[in-house]
Amino acid sequence: MKFHTFGNKENKVIVLIHGVFTPWQIWKTQITALKEKYYVVVPALDAHIEEHSSEFISIGEEAEQIEKYIIKEFNGHVFAVCGLSMGGAIANRLFERDSVRIEVLVLDGAPLVKSSVISEKVMISSYKSILHKSKNRDEKTIENFKRVFLPEEYLESYLRFADTMSDSSVENMIHSVCSSEPSYCENKNNTRILFLHGTKGNEVYSRRSAKLMKKHYPELTIKCFKGYKHTELAVYKPDEWLETAEAFLDRQKLF
Repeated sequence: MKFHTFGNKENKVIVLIHGVFTPWQIWKTQITALKEKYYVVVPALDAHIEEHSSEFISIGEEAEQIEKYIIKEFNGHVFAVCGLSMGGAIANRLFERDSVRIEVLVLDGAPLVKSSVISEKVMISSYKSILHKSKNRDEKTIENFKRVFLPEEYLESYLRFADTMSDSSVENMIHSVCSSEPSYCENKNNTRILFLHGTKGNEVYSRRSAKLMKKHYPELTIKCFKGYKHTELAVYKPDEWLETAEAFLDRQKLF
């Protein structure tokens, strides 16, 4: 894991965690806006580091590394942690570990319900196929990737870490996501929680996750974006994502 930081370290700390096959730069717009008011920390997760190869082991392992960093650098306290997709699952695991104090938790499309064994196998096969074709620079795969998953400006960053990503990292990521379930710990620090999700495609898992979280944390706020695909708002319309996230951070009347 590699940590990228922006802004004045004297300010409140916000941690932004990306998802599967997504470079840390996906947070570019959010970083630019937030660094004026906050100290922004953006990890490049294992297997997603451009400078050298690394192996993704599990969501728990990633959460532990972020936890250790927060304890070392910020005495175990940050203002907010925001995670996209698998990054949301990692953020939630960090919250559950209860070793650091998090004032605000923002989960966008976080998959927090178990998938079937068949679904897991299909997802692993699909992601490995995308990875192999990306390494071979298959034009159809690249064009589709830009259209539905990652804006073109971040493509080169993705390809740099994809070239060194192993099949075992893909298997570990998907298995970790598909087999993970929240432990629903006591919210001892009164962390304010926001769960964002869309309505199209595989957002059925995010919707189910949000409902289950709400059942265990009645204080949780759910914001549904009708007609949006998985993390589409944060990735393709980051200014709109920021408007929602900042309103929650600042306790504005939108919530």
